[in-house]
Amino acid sequence: MSATVVRLYSVDAPLALYRRYRPETFAEVIGQDHVTEPLRHALAANRVNHAYLFSGPRGCGKTTSARILARALNCEKAPIADPCGECQSCRDLARGGPGSIDVIEIDAASHGGVDDARDLRERAFFAPVSSRYKVYIIDEAHMVSPQGFNALLKLVEEPPPHLRFIFATTEPDKVIGTIRSRTHHYPFRLVPPKTLGDYLLQLCTAENVTLEPSALPLVVRAGQGSVRDSLSVLDQLLGGAGPEGVTYDLAVQLLGYTPDSLLDEAIDAFAASDGSTVFGVVDKVIESGQDPRRFAEDLLQRLRDLVIVAAVPDALSKGLLDVPGDRAERLLSQASNFGPSELTRAADIVNAALIEFRGATAPRLLLELMCARILVPGSDNSTQGFQARLDRLERRLAIDGGAPAAAATPAPAAAPVAPPVEAKPAPIAEPIAEVPAPIAEPQPLPSDEVAGASSASEGHATQVPVAAQEPPVQSEPAAQVPSVAELPPASLGTGSASATGNLTIADVRRLWPEILDKIRDLRRFAWVMLSQNAQVTGLDGSTLTIALVNAGARDSFINSRSEEYVQQALHAVLGVTWRIEAIVDPSARPGTDTDEPASADPSPAPPRKGVAVPESVREALRDPVTPEAREDPDATATRDDPVVEQEDIDPEDLLSRELGAHVIDESRHD
Repeated sequence: MSATVVRLYSVDAPLALYRRYRPETFAEVIGQDHVTEPLRHALAANRVNHAYLFSGPRGCGKTTSARILARALNCEKAPIADPCGECQSCRDLARGGPGSIDVIEIDAASHGGVDDARDLRERAFFAPVSSRYKVYIIDEAHMVSPQGFNALLKLVEEPPPHLRFIFATTEPDKVIGTIRSRTHHYPFRLVPPKTLGDYLLQLCTAENVTLEPSALPLVVRAGQGSVRDSLSVLDQLLGGAGPEGVTYDLAVQLLGYTPDSLLDEAIDAFAASDGSTVFGVVDKVIESGQDPRRFAEDLLQRLRDLVIVAAVPDALSKGLLDVPGDRAERLLSQASNFGPSELTRAADIVNAALIEFRGATAPRLLLELMCARILVPGSDNSTQGFQARLDRLERRLAIDGGAPAAAATPAPAAAPVAPPVEAKPAPIAEPIAEVPAPIAEPQPLPSDEVAGASSASEGHATQVPVAAQEPPVQSEPAAQVPSVAELPPASLGTGSASATGNLTIADVRRLWPEILDKIRDLRRFAWVMLSQNAQVTGLDGSTLTIALVNAGARDSFINSRSEEYVQQALHAVLGVTWRIEAIVDPSARPGTDTDEPASADPSPAPPRKGVAVPESVREALRDPVTPEAREDPDATATRDDPVVEQEDIDPEDLLSRELGAHVIDESRHD
């Protein structure tokens, strides 16, 4: 019967990894050199204190170090830095040993009351049975009540020569100050990931199990720096591993992490602002039963890696990131698709969402809102939102080779420079009254509208060369207005975003207000006619078609040679040399800037019988041109039209005949 029992015991499952590979010397403790080295020096020099306090996170080696310290204290070869492992005391306290009656471990979580402290105090005065010291290892010391600590205070302060105390706790602040002040405090820390990873690989080699390099970071991350937790995770994976060992797929499924393929899909979709793919990833997460909070944590971890790669291009070679080679290339590629502000902003949004996940009743909704905030930086008015938009613009400019940068800052339009024209009166087609010759000097030109010409101040007037104004119409060809072809090339203005050959009718209509402003500087009569009675209707190659509302307006436009001023304005604003064709279209709607022709309106407007002209224009046309009037900026308005020089013609009849307009009282609009 007894033989059968022994056989059954021999086939039992082995102990857990964290028990089988518990360190037996300070040299085997990993990641705690700041604690183990001073303790070894103190043991070797026989300068051991009567009480110690070991604190730190769980699973970092506090209790194990307390046991090693107890073995070293009771070793027959003491004082010694590490226990010899040969004497009876070392064998009793070794891994898997029966233990020693002189080394007592107490769990304060269940023995932290005042009665337990009194019982310990009574037993402590007895001498050790077979060892040099009686050692009390009090685990979870923060669970001892204040009354229990007070009961132990006198014993800890002045213990017998054979007594040593070692307190181990994860919360040293809960140990009362009178106890802490009487101990040597050694803080333990979490084990660095690289050190822990190397240790896990050694254990896998000892266990003859293959561990894929891509699965190792998942085990280290699941352990969170705790050796015991990491060994527990690895033990679980080793138990479920097949002949191929611990694979990445096995680690992802058992540990519940998000697969790298899903994270790659989400990151690429964020970089491309592809909302459809992003929300498709969210649907996959929910449908596969994964925890939305875990997905957010994994996404934050990936964003952290990308932030480091973007800030430190050689982070992988420096060891800042511990990732496999194929994943390293993927991180570099993904980081190049983001700007620094975009990555940090996305990481902040995910981090804030993780706080909201606590106790959330609709985790999917929170996950989708988090993704929406990352996708739409335009709705974020914070500094990070503006920086994210700036990153996107800079990346697009870099992709386009910097071409839009030139168009983004157009050069100011240069005014056309015309050759000087001899300023002297010349005969015209029909006899008119003699008027003084114009002065060939720069004259102030009003910048306000014709409706407010009578009230324009001299402070708003601009100076233009006389060559830019129309000289009197002469019968000799040499005295005619220079054509656009004779003008030097002008710098493109705001309308130069497109190339000259790529201009469309929509571009001309969009820039038509600027063209009219340039025509107003050249000749006010042509500006009044075009702004009130004309509209751009077509562009065929190098021919621009302008529709006027009636035949009288078209004939006046042609007879006054206003198309030459339109050509000069087009050359100044667009840098083009086009032929102007004037047609009659009663349905033309002056002042519109839509892309559709006026004839496309399903309900064309009826022919206009007249145009309302302000009183100031009527007065300007009625007054004769005198030398004193030339000092007034409005005087140029009467000089542009030779017909007005006939004093026997009424201005109202002229406006009605030439423009189809009727004069209204300007005071009605006040």
